Amino acid sequence: MAHASFSTVPISFVRQLLDGVCLQTDCRERLLQDSAIAPALLDEAAARVTTEQFATLYQRLARELDDELPGMFSRPARNGTFKFLCLSVLEARNVRTALYRFTRFFHLTLDDIGFEMSRQDKITRVALVPRVPSAAANTFAQEILLRLVHGVISWLAGRKMPLERIELAFPRPAHAADYGMLYPGPVYFDQPVTALYFDTALLDGPIRQDQRSLAEFMRRAPGDWLFNSFPERLISHGVREYLQAHLSTATGIEDVAKAMHVSVRTLSRRLRDEDTRFQAIKDELRRDVAIERLTKTDTPIAVIGAELGFDNPTAFHRAFKTWTGSTPGAYR
Repeated sequence: MAHASFSTVPISFVRQLLDGVCLQTDCRERLLQDSAIAPALLDEAAARVTTEQFATLYQRLARELDDELPGMFSRPARNGTFKFLCLSVLEARNVRTALYRFTRFFHLTLDDIGFEMSRQDKITRVALVPRVPSAAANTFAQEILLRLVHGVISWLAGRKMPLERIELAFPRPAHAADYGMLYPGPVYFDQPVTALYFDTALLDGPIRQDQRSLAEFMRRAPGDWLFNSFPERLISHGVREYLQAHLSTATGIEDVAKAMHVSVRTLSRRLRDEDTRFQAIKDELRRDVAIERLTKTDTPIAVIGAELGFDNPTAFHRAFKTWTGSTPGAYR
């Protein structure tokens, strides 16, 4: 996309990342401060942080602990593990072979959990296989590993690799609404296994990266493999993209439906099929843009509210607190 992409993640991501490690209080506060995350937000159930803030915290924590899967498993993934992983798959003859090498790499480096790759008809499945109870219970670690699989494979293929389905062996979490950003495909909870399903034909494509592009990919890790948007797969992403390009104007569902060449009724039905609605997408976008500007610019709060379509600062404050549980000032 030509314009900047604003997105945020729930504060529970930060809490789960920090809860998995033993840190002195001063070290914990330093890492949060270096990542521009206010510690007070950890106590607000509805708080959000930008994907950049979360990725920065992840990166700094990994460096602090010398563990690129910080505290998630009994054997740490020492700094440099992901680089060697990528080097080991770059020379594969196609993406499917790279995916197989990926699963074997972690067979060598992780004790608590493994990957199982299988093929049935035209679908290839990559399943997570916990080997100890703690790994089966650690749903956050499972989410991170799935994002690692998908992020690396998409990078190798040079495209946002679609998924036929995503199965998760745990109940629907509170942050399930964020799965549209995390995974480009239908998600199913309470399944027998945690797994990603790929169209095998797409995996037969060539590797489109080399050691020169690897340097930039690693520099931006983990952001590039943790967070991607997939507007080609979901109607809701298209709606959000249109609204983001027209933030400064009063845009209603009629305007978006016209731009997408569908009726309002059809657009509403398709959004319901994706378990969302127009106003929710609009509010989530305004929330994310507000958080981005509050944490990264000195723009006055009243100006940010006006730019997001609020007639007065009071209305913006009220909406922001509804979205996040905190005032705009807490983020600033």
